[in-house]
Amino acid sequence: MNSIQELFQKKDKELLSIYFTCGYPKLEDTTHVISALEESGVDFIEVGLPYSDPLADGPTIQYSSQRALENGVNLDVIFEQLSTIKKTNKTPLVLMGYLNQMLKYGEEKFCQKAVDCGIDTLIFPDLPMVEFENHYKELFDKYGLTNVFLITPHTSNERIRKIDSYSKAFIYVVASASITGAKGDISNNQVLYFERIKAMNLKSKLIIGFGISDKQTFKTACEYANGTIIGSAFIKSLGNNGIGKINDFIKPIIS
Repeated sequence: MNSIQELFQKKDKELLSIYFTCGYPKLEDTTHVISALEESGVDFIEVGLPYSDPLADGPTIQYSSQRALENGVNLDVIFEQLSTIKKTNKTPLVLMGYLNQMLKYGEEKFCQKAVDCGIDTLIFPDLPMVEFENHYKELFDKYGLTNVFLITPHTSNERIRKIDSYSKAFIYVVASASITGAKGDISNNQVLYFERIKAMNLKSKLIIGFGISDKQTFKTACEYANGTIIGSAFIKSLGNNGIGKINDFIKPIIS
């Protein structure tokens, strides 16, 4: 049983996960952000690996990735930081990156480093299902890692059920067929999409992301899923207000 499954045994409603970009705003901020998020009471943390071509991310996260890379962050630095924070952090960490990062670093090396940092759940938005079935499922199983698949409003029910059969942590329900970023209130079309997924009675837990930015969108999304991930709105707050104000961002959402 991985750390996210254990979390769901303790709590399966209104979970809040926060995405942040490693090495942003400053190179050494990775561990400080994780500690502050844990203290604020979030349920799990999505650790973003800065990448020069983040296809799923909007301008806010793209900017944070660029700044982090300019700060000198790389996978070796990140794994060292995560290994350090592992000693004190109890909040589950989910590693989010892109397939080319793992390929360039070395697949076996990447997986071993993740495990060494206490991470057992990965998100690769650009990992094709056929590649997962033919290669990465065996690789991840070898290291006790589980992959989180994303679905969108355009994902067929047949594919969703296949994803459900492979999922061990949760299914990432992308709220709209677009890049990340706050988009205002949840629309009627999004509600219809959430209702369709909920009505499928999948075995997997559902976490909604992309466009969730405040208490209102958090509460609405949680009516149709087990929780949400907030990314761009947090990154923007972090850039504007600094680490010292993280609790001020989180508390109004979960209170």
